[in-house]
Amino acid sequence: MKKQNYKISYLAHYCDEIIKKVVIALYYFPNILKFKWWGIDFSKKIKFDGPIKIKRLPGSKISIGELCYFSMSSQHNLIGINHPCILSTQTREASIVIGDNCGFSGTTIGAFKSIRIGNNVKAGANTIITDGDWHLDDPRSGPPREVIIEDNVWLGVNTTVLKGVSIGENSMIGANSVVTKSIPANVMAAGNPCVVIKSY
Repeated sequence: MKKQNYKISYLAHYCDEIIKKVVIALYYFPNILKFKWWGIDFSKKIKFDGPIKIKRLPGSKISIGELCYFSMSSQHNLIGINHPCILSTQTREASIVIGDNCGFSGTTIGAFKSIRIGNNVKAGANTIITDGDWHLDDPRSGPPREVIIEDNVWLGVNTTVLKGVSIGENSMIGANSVVTKSIPANVMAAGNPCVVIKSY
């Protein structure tokens, strides 16, 4: 009986892996057509496991490097994703530039001015990266300010990166952090507001 259960669990695992590959293949062309429709600059070496949401204002820029992966499915990211990846420019002068080999899980990236993301960046489930306050007509809102995330940064689940922030290369941001001030390279940081915990 134990041997039979063992075989069934193996079968379930490999069936799930096959389904994942099929889903990625099925969503590739609809999302690529969406990228072309919205005028996104992208590499063809890109993966999706669901329908991505895009909005690019005329005159603005969204550029995505090679080997990036956009995950929209809780079936494939078992920590739980509560919405699709969303990329948007909110002004005609805005730009989003994403490097190579980055991974995003239900990540929202919204630019009013400039968001630059380096290579090998991992953005955990339901992360938010934005350079503005989202209510420019409200006098309590300040002006948008550039966000820079350098190479090899890891953003933990539910992390929010706010305007005017830079995160140095190789740094890790803990789950549920709110990054309101710049974080140097080669550190672990966490909290609300996010602060450096240790260097390495």
